[in-house]
Amino acid sequence: MVHQYRNNGYNIVLDVCSGAVHVVDNLCYDVIEALREHNKEYSPEQLKDPAVLKEMTGKLKGKYSENDIADALSDVAELTEAGQLFVPDTYECMVEEVKKRKTVVKALCLHIAHDCNLACKYCFAEEGEYHGRRAMMSYEVGKKALDFLIKNSGNRRNLEVDFFGGEPLMNWQVVKDLVAYGREQEKRYDKHFRFTITTNGVLLNDEVQEFVNREMDNVVLSLDGRKEVNDRMRPFRNGTGSYDLIVPKFQKLADSRNQEKYYIRGTFTRENLDFSEDILHFADLGFKQMSIEPVVGDESDPYAIREEDIPQIKEEYDKLARIMIEREKEGKGFNFFHFMIDLDGGPCVAKRLSGCGSGTEYLAVTPWGDFYPCHQFVGQEEFLMGNVDEGIVRPQIADDFRSCNVYSKEKCKKCFAKFYCSGGCMANAQHFHGTIHDTYEIGCEMQRKRVECAIMIKAALADAKES
Repeated sequence: MVHQYRNNGYNIVLDVCSGAVHVVDNLCYDVIEALREHNKEYSPEQLKDPAVLKEMTGKLKGKYSENDIADALSDVAELTEAGQLFVPDTYECMVEEVKKRKTVVKALCLHIAHDCNLACKYCFAEEGEYHGRRAMMSYEVGKKALDFLIKNSGNRRNLEVDFFGGEPLMNWQVVKDLVAYGREQEKRYDKHFRFTITTNGVLLNDEVQEFVNREMDNVVLSLDGRKEVNDRMRPFRNGTGSYDLIVPKFQKLADSRNQEKYYIRGTFTRENLDFSEDILHFADLGFKQMSIEPVVGDESDPYAIREEDIPQIKEEYDKLARIMIEREKEGKGFNFFHFMIDLDGGPCVAKRLSGCGSGTEYLAVTPWGDFYPCHQFVGQEEFLMGNVDEGIVRPQIADDFRSCNVYSKEKCKKCFAKFYCSGGCMANAQHFHGTIHDTYEIGCEMQRKRVECAIMIKAALADAKES
């Protein structure tokens, strides 16, 4: 499969199955496009066939000479011979092996607090309540969860634990106690815990910052962007905004971590479709690591993104990509999560095919110790997998998630971005279609655009470096 597009003056050709990216001239771009109209993969021998040259000359008559087209076909044949263009799909045959892999749990999302001190309007957790059940995780439940992770992690040494909510800092002592317990178990079982925490920053102080900097591999800081945007969607329960309180705390924390190993994480809605301005606002505040995610909600929600918003959202990603290139050239660069792409290596085959590992490698744990495939399934009883006392009691749920991959979804099979998004978010698919074996179309449109922008940025910066 080959995908090609034009962006910011670059002609880009992506060979999906090899991952090879080519920046080409107009002639080569048009020749590849003409070849693709046949909707098949070419061997180098076929590309050298005089009949193919004759056909391409006919298609591009009046635009390029026969000699130029012959040269371009020769270049395409050379790339094909090198395994960088028109590469056949060799991944689908691996799906059965991936599905047979023994489950090794490597990460837990600990819902340390089902309560929150903010009242964010779009919160999928209903302001931290998760379907009306406020609770704090006890040390004993958290301890059992860490024991379960160690026991079910096989030979994997590095284990990941995210303290999540609601607002985790509302149960701060238990967070500290569980980190201490985890560190004790590292020595006993030859494991290493990578702890992270996601916080709205309201309770952030010097003591928390010192502990986080010592113990947490990453910190996610929730902020939606400009003051008016953030305070509209992330107010306190009394309706007042949170921006003025949390921004100085976040700036201090980010600087104390040398602008590394953290993310400012925002959410954009249809009320701020000019979200590139919010990302630039983050940058102007001094932040270097950032992400802003599209809200996911029912069409009945006034803030929910709709299909008619997609053209404007794509324009925003293009605008952001161009600005990021310029700022990088000026020495003022920053990282945007959705434009970070590894063209040289990237995830393993299993990850490319099946994604985040929810329900198999990654589980969410409620304050009372129930297991769900991920934080977005918490409270949906049909996805209750087990608990910290009994372990996994409904393994068929894990089997269903394990069978979910880019080849089990018809919409993914022909999508050029499938090995970058790995089939997209299963929780979103469940929410919109009632099955994890589908895709959230609006999310797919945005993902494809982000992949195109990310590749274009790589091309532009490589071009700038050469010149």
